Amino acid sequence: MRINPAIVFTLILLSLMFGAGIVSASWGYALGRTALTGVRQPDSRPFSDLPVQRGESHRHNIVILKEEDILSDVKARIEGDLQ
Repeated sequence: MRINPAIVFTLILLSLMFGAGIVSASWGYALGRTALTGVRQPDSRPFSDLPVQRGESHRHNIVILKEEDILSDVKARIEGDLQ
């Protein structure tokens, strides 16, 4: 019984693609891991000066601006009237 060369060639290419995928994935993982060394999550929240305890609810004072005021401010900045 003779082995079909097309099937052998297909299996060789499939194994090479699988190997290249594994090498690429491991290299990308290692590259990303070294890129993120020294990066940590912040210790506090950006909206509060005090550390947050679990279970506490916080209310933030949110100021809602009018769209007309925002657009007039942007237009003034574009025209150079306001720095």
